Amino acid sequence: MGLQDALLHMVYPPHCVACDAMVSSDFGLCGSCWRDTPFVAGLVCDLCGTPLPGEDPGHPVHCDDCLRTARPWSHGRAAMLYRDRARDLVLKLKHGDRLDLARPAGGWLMRAAQPIVQPGMLIAPVPLHWLRLLRRRYNQSALLSAQVARLSGLEHCPDLLQRRRNTHSQEGKDRDGRFANVADSIRVHPRRRARAEGRQVLLVDDVMTSGATLAAAAEACLAVGAVGVCVLVLCRVAKEG
Repeated sequence: MGLQDALLHMVYPPHCVACDAMVSSDFGLCGSCWRDTPFVAGLVCDLCGTPLPGEDPGHPVHCDDCLRTARPWSHGRAAMLYRDRARDLVLKLKHGDRLDLARPAGGWLMRAAQPIVQPGMLIAPVPLHWLRLLRRRYNQSALLSAQVARLSGLEHCPDLLQRRRNTHSQEGKDRDGRFANVADSIRVHPRRRARAEGRQVLLVDDVMTSGATLAAAAEACLAVGAVGVCVLVLCRVAKEG
């Protein structure tokens, strides 16, 4: 730490990004919030990142949801489970104008993404419809994907994908309703097709529940010639127990 940074910390000491308690470094969590944040570790489903019981068998394993549901992507990872402090952080980023949370979240995403990141990948966020973007003023998934691109040194295309129609919220819908709601709702931007052709694409989103939105985005990439798609999410909604 340089003298200027040290002086700045004396005047404005770093605070926990979740609860505002004082911490030792910028963009960090205090001990209590760290313990209350369900980071994903150990054996996980190779398609969605859900934690699984047992030891690593040395080959990819899949959760019950991914065994029942065909996924158009090849690998997926999640940084956290969508509960406790992680849920609070996502909601602050998504609805609370806490754009500063994208920076630490980028580090958590990169840690989860290490097994699936490949050289030459194109990184892109799941898009918002322009009407929703106008109301929210930013796409939280694009903030996350920009951080992943920065940390990985990979190419970022924030407008690779477009929402063809303004779909209803996925909240309250069952699995079939979620897939029906987003069917054929996402396409590759006509002027960005060449960016995806012949490339591996890493799609970044804030939360995965059923995977319907990520499936629509992955299918759009494959339709224009992407050779493969992987997905990376900040939080995975997983069944308790």
